[in-house]
Amino acid sequence: MNPPSLKPRRTSRRDALKVLLAAPAATFAWTEAEAAQAAASAQAARAATAKPFVPKFFTAAEYRLVNVLADIVIPKDERSGSATDAGVPEFMDFMMIDQPARQVAMRGGLAWLDVECQRRHDKIFLNCTDAERTVVLDDIAWPAKAKPDFAHGVAFFTNFRDLTASGFWTTRMGIDDLQYMGNRSVARWNGCPAEALKKLGVSYE
Repeated sequence: MNPPSLKPRRTSRRDALKVLLAAPAATFAWTEAEAAQAAASAQAARAATAKPFVPKFFTAAEYRLVNVLADIVIPKDERSGSATDAGVPEFMDFMMIDQPARQVAMRGGLAWLDVECQRRHDKIFLNCTDAERTVVLDDIAWPAKAKPDFAHGVAFFTNFRDLTASGFWTTRMGIDDLQYMGNRSVARWNGCPAEALKKLGVSYE
């Protein structure tokens, strides 16, 4: 008996567009409040267990794609870790479970990305080289420059990028990356710095 094939099922461009078109436009966008609430819930869930995370919404293949794409949006650098280091994929999975109305847009967008890579390179996104991935993403990463044919890909990637950023910068790692100090008491107020006054064209006199 031959072992089952591990080759991913090919989805047609038409099928991927049908999925994307089935999602109301509102399901592509997230508010800051929604993202912050979901991030807090996802962080609490991670803290409650030391077991490896198993996504409840994403398939194994989708979750691998989400991890790679999130780290392309926010890679590791000299100041902080990457999106996956901060737990952004877990946050996204929680968001999909918490808000089912957004599931079609997310799943359709991931399918669109694979279909576009199959069309150009005859392989899914994960199997593409970094250069091949960049070519595809460059066509959907800049809404003002994107061709009308890529409108659905643009909508997906814009909001995937926003959700990645929301998830990252509501974590401890993201807050440290921003060097956000929060509200702190000031022992003595010395007035507005001279440089700021000059820029504003005002003075205390």
